[in-house]
Parts: sequence; structure tokens; C-alpha cells
Amino acid sequence: MKVVAFNGSPRVNGNTSQSLKFVLAELESEGIETEFVQLGGRKVFGCLACGKCREVKDNRCARKDDEMNSFIQKIEEADGILIGSPTYFSNVSSEVKALIDRCGYVSGSNDGVILRGKVAAGVVSARRAGSTFAYSAINLFFGKCETIICTSNYWNMTLSRDPGDVQNDAEGIKTFQLLGKNMAKLLKQVR
Repeated sequence: MKVVAFNGSPRVNGNTSQSLKFVLAELESEGIETEFVQLGGRKVFGCLACGKCREVKDNRCARKDDEMNSFIQKIEEADGILIGSPTYFSNVSSEVKALIDRCGYVSGSNDGVILRGKVAAGVVSARRAGSTFAYSAINLFFGKCETIICTSNYWNMTLSRDPGDVQNDAEGIKTFQLLGKNMAKLLKQVR
């Protein structure tokens, strides 16, 4: 089994990245392979709504001028998916939004096979507020795409501004660790 985690923050070692790594450490301790993908700051564009993925039906976006198809392939090959995002103006980063829109459109155009039945969870960091909207955006995507959304004992988020602040968020860390344990258990039950 494998879980791929997308860090939607351009800060390679910021709070979103560190939060995802708490989840991944728990998954690894349960014998599940993980892959960390730096999405934030990468060359990805929004969906053009051209509809070509509906015509071609090859599980890929027709747009070939960025890295999105490599990310879609990683999702297709994984058993579990984590999407992490910082909170930008009460929503996900533009890179996460591009992943949601294009992967969702491609998956839906290919009878949902890319995401259906995979175990998924969102992880969000915020300075102070707006994180529930970002968290909802990720989970609404997962819900639409027929994933099995994994939860913790609280919403998977941290209130942390400067890189490393998450290390002082004891409740956030426990939430992420429990998410990793719950995700491992769920993966073992459904796979």
C-alpha cells in the first residue's frame, strides 16, 4: 500500500509540510509506503474546461504544458491521498486548487476510476482563521470523487504562522498523528 502526500505550500519546510510529515510518519510506522510531493511553487495551471479529457478518456489532462499529469498519475497509482494546503484568503493555495479542478475533471471524465475507493484526507495550516474553508474545499473534492475520507479526533489543521510554529501546537500534532493511525487502519481494512 502507498500514500502520496501533496504539499500545496510553496514553503518546502513550512507548517503544511511539517503537518503532513506527522501523518506520514504514522503511516510509515504501520508499514505503509509514502511519497511526499512538493506541489506548492511548481508549474501547474488551472483547468481550461476544454472537455478534451471527456473525449480522449486516457486518465490524463489534455493540457501538456505543466506537471499536472505526473501528479494525476501519482494519485492514480496510490491507495491513499493526502492533500495539504496553507490557508490563503480563507481557501486553498492556487496549486491545490489547480490539482483539485484538473484531477477532479479528469477523474469524472473517466468514470471516476482515478479516485474512487481511495482513502483520502486533507491537512490545513493557517495563521489564525479561514482554515475550515480550505479544509472543506479539499474534503468536498474528495467527497465528489468517491474517495473514503479519513478523519481524526478533530479537524486536520494547525494554527501556525511562521515556519516551525506547528511544532508548538501539541493538539495539532496529536490530531495529525491520530489521522495517520486512522488512515493506516482504514487502508488495511479496504485494501
